[in-house]
This record gives sequence, structure tokens and C-alpha cells, in this order.
Amino acid sequence: MIPVPPKLPPETEALRAEVRAFCAAELAGTTGMDRSDSWMGFDAAFSRKLGARGWIGMTWPERYGGHARSALERYVVLEELLAAGAPVAAHWIADRQSGPLLLRYGSEEQRMSVLPRIAAGELTFCIGMSEPEVGSDLSAVRSRAERSPSGDWVLNGAKIWTTFAHHAHYMIGLFRTAGTPAERQRGLSQFLIDLSLPGIEVRRIRDMSGREHFNEVVFRDAQLDAGALVGNEGEGWTQVIAELALERSGPERYLSSFELLRAAIDAAVPGDAYASIELGRLYAELVTLRQMSLGIAAMLERGEDPTTAAAIVKDVGVTFEQRIPQVVHDVFGPELLAGGSELARIQARILQIAPGFSLRGGTREILRSVIARGVQK
Repeated sequence: MIPVPPKLPPETEALRAEVRAFCAAELAGTTGMDRSDSWMGFDAAFSRKLGARGWIGMTWPERYGGHARSALERYVVLEELLAAGAPVAAHWIADRQSGPLLLRYGSEEQRMSVLPRIAAGELTFCIGMSEPEVGSDLSAVRSRAERSPSGDWVLNGAKIWTTFAHHAHYMIGLFRTAGTPAERQRGLSQFLIDLSLPGIEVRRIRDMSGREHFNEVVFRDAQLDAGALVGNEGEGWTQVIAELALERSGPERYLSSFELLRAAIDAAVPGDAYASIELGRLYAELVTLRQMSLGIAAMLERGEDPTTAAAIVKDVGVTFEQRIPQVVHDVFGPELLAGGSELARIQARILQIAPGFSLRGGTREILRSVIARGVQK
């Protein structure tokens, strides 16, 4: 089910050293708390610097602003950025899934208009899938897109848990263009939505840590031109499944809590057997997840479908990430963690945001349904 991880080619080591040196220079002076944001840290200027170095849209054709590099080279760049705690959120969704979706299903006009600007680190995207009161049943979409007499599209409805919509220039949104929610996957289509258009309201959602990553996006007679349809009308479900495989397959699915693990290892007292065992177990799991994730990168390089394998890595990875704050608490005890150290502050932040890890890219129940179907094939 999970492919054997590849041996990284020699050229990736030079690339790794280049990215590591870049991060060391750019992130000099940042704190562990700064780095604990991992791929949720938002810095548009930093993303533009990555774009200038050719580290966004790496695998895309050059005619669309890409660099025609391998999926394994891209993996090395992602891994180094995440391990360094670099603020990559401004371009992350666009690079990971919105751009590849347009590359596969979008019109030539959409590709030429959007992809070069993504690769330059100039555009932020968000994902318009989940809806209020629908829960994790993505196929029960109620938001609608209807054709106007002029042939344009008119959108009504709402999307929720929309990460960084308040910063985003565009959304790839899933809407019902035919039928009813009872018809499930039938009649769904995707749209490239300029979020600056009239009739679109972005409402921020504050999480337990007091920060505002998530949003609700409300559409009231928002009008899109006919060219905003992505792919073919009624084929949105097939496209979403392909998009979700991209969302679940990257190293961010096991590196979101990496800064906490690193800080805990640095703070451990030499000779503490309990700490060695517990932190060593976490490190071993991290290495295993990395090997699994590398195997998925190899599948993408070969043009294979990673849907089931990506769901497995995402499910196991989230369980791993959410357990790290509890293990750190158990190892260091409430006295140390209450002392106001940086380790205590990072542990508190990750503990607060960790519940959201199992929302991103699909809940455990959805992932395990995907895995079960994949195993039965």
C-alpha cells in the first residue's frame, strides 16, 4: 500500500544545503515560538523570495512559470522549509494543490493568467470545500452556482474552515450546479473565484489560541464570468478527490509539531531514561513517517495515484502530531511546563492548535473510509 521510499538523487543534497543556508539566513533571530507556526506562518514577502529562487511551482512546465524539476527535488525543499519553521502559508495552498489542479483541469486562459503569479509567490489561494452544518460530508454541498441569462455564473451559499481566506486572492470553490444535496456527488462543479468580487464576504473565526486562521466565506449573488468554471461542469467531485490527494500527501502532515519535538529533545536531561524512551519513540515515528511520505513523493514523480497512500500517511501523521504535546507534558511534568520557558510556551501553543490538525484535509472518519475503499480494490 505504501511504496518503498526512493533513494534521493545526488542533486537533491546540493539543493538541500542551499535551502538550509537560505533559511538559516532569513530566519536568523526568530524564536522557537515564531518557528512553531510551521506551515501556518504567513509572510507574503518571504513567499516572494522563495518564488524568486524558483522554489514555488517547481514541477510545473516552464511556460506556466514553473521550473520543470522533479517531485523529489520539490519534496526536499518542502522538508527543509518546514523543518526550519519557515513562514510559507502565503503560497502553500496555491503551490500544493490549487496550481496543480489548474494545471490538470484548468483552461489555458486560467493557467496563463494564474500559474506564473503563483510561481512568483504573488498569489494566495484558499480552499472552498467544507460548508456550515454539513460536517465532514463533503458531497452534501448546498452552495449553488447557477447560470444567468448572459451565461455567467451566480454563486450563493457559504464555505467554512477556509484557511487564510482573509488573505487570499483566489478560492477554488466547489458548488452545486445541478440537482440537490440528496444526489451527493452528482451535479458538482469547481470554480476559480476572485475573492475581491462584489457579493463575497469573509468572516474570520478565532480559535482557542486567539488567532484567526479559519474563516467563513459567504456568497450572496456573487457573479463570475463563464470562464471561471474549472474543468467540465458536473465533474467537480472527481476533481476534488484528485485535489484532496495532493492536500494529504506532503510532509506538512507530520512536521506541524516539529519545533515542539526539537525543543523537547534539546531540553531533555542527559541520562533521563524515561525522556530518552518517550522522545526516542517519537523520533522513530517521525523517521518512519518521513519514509512513508517520501514514498508518496516517488509515486507523484512516476505519475501514479497516491490517494490511498496519502490518506494513510495523513491519518497516521495527525495522530503522531497530536500526541507530541501530551508526551512532552508527561516527560517534563507540569512544574517545568508551568515555569514560563520557551518549551512551555511552544507546548501550550501546539496543544491549543493540535485539534485542528485532524480537520485539515479530512477528518479521521473520512480518511479511514478512503483507506478502506482503497484496500478493497
